[in-house]
Amino acid sequence: MKNRWLLVALAASVIASGCRRSQTAEAEAPAPVQVTGVTQEPIRRIVAGDGVLFPLGQSSVMPSISKPVTRFYVNRGDHVKDGQLVATLENRDLKAAVDNLKAQVNQANLNLHSTELATVPEAVVKAQADVQSDTQQLDAARRLLDSQQKLFEEGALAGRRVDEARVAYASAKAQLDGAAEHLRALNAVGKGDQIATARAQLQSMTAQLAAAEAQLSYSEIRSPRSGVVADRPVYEGEMAAAGTPLLTVMDISKVVARVNIPQNQIASVRVGQSAEVAPADGGDMVEGKVTVVSPATDPASTTAQVWVECNNPDEKLKPGASVHVKIVTELVKNATTVPSSAILPGEEGGTAVLVIDSDSIAHRHVVTLGIREGDKVQILNGARPGDEVVVVGGLGVDDKAKVRKVDTTVQESDDDENAPDASKDTPPAQKKDEARPKAK
Repeated sequence: MKNRWLLVALAASVIASGCRRSQTAEAEAPAPVQVTGVTQEPIRRIVAGDGVLFPLGQSSVMPSISKPVTRFYVNRGDHVKDGQLVATLENRDLKAAVDNLKAQVNQANLNLHSTELATVPEAVVKAQADVQSDTQQLDAARRLLDSQQKLFEEGALAGRRVDEARVAYASAKAQLDGAAEHLRALNAVGKGDQIATARAQLQSMTAQLAAAEAQLSYSEIRSPRSGVVADRPVYEGEMAAAGTPLLTVMDISKVVARVNIPQNQIASVRVGQSAEVAPADGGDMVEGKVTVVSPATDPASTTAQVWVECNNPDEKLKPGASVHVKIVTELVKNATTVPSSAILPGEEGGTAVLVIDSDSIAHRHVVTLGIREGDKVQILNGARPGDEVVVVGGLGVDDKAKVRKVDTTVQESDDDENAPDASKDTPPAQKKDEARPKAK
């Protein structure tokens, strides 16, 4: 009986010793970690934001006159070119006014032609003939006066006859002066006034015709730009009111994403920087360029608006759609980078990484971070290209602690190979029973 209790005590002592050795081994076992290499590659500083697409240009086609629409030549979604006829308004009264004024212009033109070539030259010729005739009469009166004066001096003629000759000469001179003045008036004043009056009448009629033709042209509605008809709120037969949009044409060969950027990031955004525009519905990403950076910040949202222009050759990007925009404000070609999962909290709010040496010893390095892009983080100092850093399992690992590097791909294959075999779990007795032949 005594020996039996001795054996029990010995067995208990052996079991307790084994448990202590197992616990010690587990406490001292290296922590399993996953590592990756520090790389050197390009990294970009990205300023991102959400925005809305707008067309490159948009025009509301508004008629200048109020008339019913007789016909539309385009529908919503149709492509139009600059100057293309898109609609016609009622214009029969305008055409009649143009025809009437054309006839009046022709009449005024004929009147000017007649005044210049017929009426005025005839009056001038008559005045010239009068001057010539009066000049001859004055010469005859002068010769008669000289002859009478000579005879009077010789005593052969009475003085009364000399006085009569002198009066006749004065009368002829006065008549010549009047004819000459009339000719001068025709040449200097009369002719010019008549021609000017006829020309003014022609110009007035021509101006009225131009105004009527302009009114007629307003009845033909043409597109002010090339693009797509986005809206057409009026139907044929309805009244098109002056100053009210008849249709809207958008130029969507390019689109502009208007993005609101926080004021603490706007300082690095410049016109000409490249950008990426991605539709919110998951469409293909399109490259663009910054064209406008607002100089002012919205006090309500504390953001500044940035315009990013991008090509839209297939017109897949629709104005009004929501997009996510990434603006590349800086590019570092040879940056030292690690995955963001390698960054651990350091002392006093800093950051650190665990660098694994060739002996699988973890060394905590304080690092300074630079640019972040997606899952990549730039390391300014504290790690070098080629170092191995912990990306999984680093939390709780002390500085200079021993670790065990784990390859996830090998581990998964090992797990598949170490999957339990149902045949191995079958009890031996059951195997014997299955192998024993059954009685007939």
